[in-house]
Amino acid sequence: MAVATVAVLVAAAGGALWLAARRFGGHGVQTRQGEGDCGLMRGKTVLITGANSGLGRATAAALLRSGARVIMGCRDRARAEEAAAQLRGELGGAGGSGPGQLVVRELDLASLSSVRAFCRQLLQEEPQLDVLINNAGVFQCPYMKTEDGFEMQFGVNHLGHFLLTNLLLGLLKSSAPSRIVVVSSKLYKYGDINFEDLNSEQSYNKSFCYSRSKLANILFTRELARRLEGSNVTVNVLHPGIVRTNLGRHIHIPLLMKPLFNLVSWAFFKSPTEGAQTSIYLASSPEVEGVSGKYFGDCKEEDLLPKAMDEAVARKLWDISEVMVGILK
Repeated sequence: MAVATVAVLVAAAGGALWLAARRFGGHGVQTRQGEGDCGLMRGKTVLITGANSGLGRATAAALLRSGARVIMGCRDRARAEEAAAQLRGELGGAGGSGPGQLVVRELDLASLSSVRAFCRQLLQEEPQLDVLINNAGVFQCPYMKTEDGFEMQFGVNHLGHFLLTNLLLGLLKSSAPSRIVVVSSKLYKYGDINFEDLNSEQSYNKSFCYSRSKLANILFTRELARRLEGSNVTVNVLHPGIVRTNLGRHIHIPLLMKPLFNLVSWAFFKSPTEGAQTSIYLASSPEVEGVSGKYFGDCKEEDLLPKAMDEAVARKLWDISEVMVGILK
């Protein structure tokens, strides 16, 4: 191995170990688990998409601990049931005798018919919905299309959640005060809304298309907040930071670099529990009661680039999204 390569590896490893020492020495991300143990969400029903792993699972665990009834909306029913069983075991049998109640429901955001079927069942079975957390996502996948012919990242990250939210708005309004939480990404900064090629059929760049879907999440949140004024339903959007999850499963890392990547990610990336803190905060904290249309990171409001605050683009995206998912007026 070349001397320069060894030097880089040693430097990276040293940096990783130094940051790890800082984190475990008490200077890392502060979690809000103490809030979750006091029954803050008792009597509340929360729907979390993609709750079987990563950020969604960590968010579900915290809200269960705080007494919430949590509905896991997941594409893979078997994996969701397995995650639910693990959560019940970790939290003392949530689902009957534990701190909160856990329910698993099949929801494939890459299928509009699945979204509609899920919502029909939920509206029949659930008398209230206090919090909707649009958490599930697809990250930098090869070019592929959803069941309905949409580019996968735009289809799942934006359109699937757009339809889900709209179909559940009536229940959220009747359950008010209620909250909607949307998980976006700092990578929105590298995206753009190209209305001439939303389906990426003219050209496809997986990184750009992910960023575009995350920008769409923010524009959707801001337009929805405008439409919900006076309803006592709030909606906010967040970025979780860089988190160690399986979201990057489509990213290819050379075999020889994986040990270094794993070391760096362990030291520099947030854990799912740390990454979930802003979702938990927006879903449950009294501090953000009545706050709507804002962008958060690390449980604090942050500024947005002008392109994420363009009201004309947000309205046009909303109108086109309605047509794409078949919402009838």
